[in-house]
Amino acid sequence: MLGALPHPVIVCDDRGAFHYANSDAEQFFSASQTYLAKRRLQDFVPGDSPLFSLIQKAVDEQARFSEYRVDLSSPRLGQERVVDLYVSTIPELPNRVVVIIQLRSIAEKMDRQLTHRSAARTVTGLAAMLAHEIRNPISGIKGAAQLLASSASDEDRVLTRIIQEESDRIVKLVDRMEVFSDQRPIERSAVNIHSVLEYVKRIAVNGVARDIPITELYDPSLPPVFANRDQLVQVFLNLIKNAAEAVARTEKPEIRLTTSFRPGVRLTIPGTSDRVSLPMEFTVEDNGPGVPDDIRQNIFDPFVTTKASGSGLGLALVAKIIGDHGGVIECESQPGHTIFRVLMPTWKKLRADLEPAPTSDTITGHEPDSAERE
Repeated sequence: MLGALPHPVIVCDDRGAFHYANSDAEQFFSASQTYLAKRRLQDFVPGDSPLFSLIQKAVDEQARFSEYRVDLSSPRLGQERVVDLYVSTIPELPNRVVVIIQLRSIAEKMDRQLTHRSAARTVTGLAAMLAHEIRNPISGIKGAAQLLASSASDEDRVLTRIIQEESDRIVKLVDRMEVFSDQRPIERSAVNIHSVLEYVKRIAVNGVARDIPITELYDPSLPPVFANRDQLVQVFLNLIKNAAEAVARTEKPEIRLTTSFRPGVRLTIPGTSDRVSLPMEFTVEDNGPGVPDDIRQNIFDPFVTTKASGSGLGLALVAKIIGDHGGVIECESQPGHTIFRVLMPTWKKLRADLEPAPTSDTITGHEPDSAERE
């Protein structure tokens, strides 16, 4: 019965020694029950964690206690391990307690996705305004600079060239922001995610990720994704470029691509009343220095970047594309290990007119413009 519960469940004593762990607990601690039986909670959770005081209180008072939003993050368990804890004594077994760990990460991440989408909508309105209000004045400024350059001295011609180049840079920024205002329905079909990843990898190893090992761990049984192929190429090319830049100064750089089936997450697609599952998990991992703590929670918001010359729109656009597909993107990062995880839906029933998923031998499509990634 404990093994069937959809939450990590352990039995331990007041010293933290493991006596039982169900399958979800083995996954949570990334260790088998046999291994856990030789370890203590202190080997996985910081010694000052509220978990230990909660266990001791339950043993002392022989009662049940719970505590919400407890951070169990550690180098062993990883970051963003915010959970709800339920601790109860076992009358037949003195000094032993049952600990139920309820993960809050999914709900927290869904809330952040809504925040990212709201921020993207703000950029949508800003982009529409900029396209109308800025392009015309910038064209006038650039034209005037070109006229001045024809009669200017060599010294002044340098300044007019700067005016023209900066005008072009502003127009390019407006063009990039204008992508956020595109509200047209997405043209989608059944897409083989592995053909997309292989295509992106082929581009990366000949460009942004040259000389960086890229390994794959794919689940060949995955069904097609109902998506726009070109947009998925843009998403993963962005993520791999970011990863390549992150490991540029790492002694032994590595990028890893994975695909897997993870049932259990469901949400409502924006604009509909349908609830769909998000069992398709695709990740881009790197062993770089990690995302700084102060921006990790807002990494998908527009204008958030760690690059001196970055605009902060790359990951915001990635989040918009995934959100438009009814999916979720999240980031988990610590020094030496960063994961960008994309969760995508599979539809209960695909229309009969959908084209078959392409195979890796028939990869087609054009190479998208390499947008700047932040």
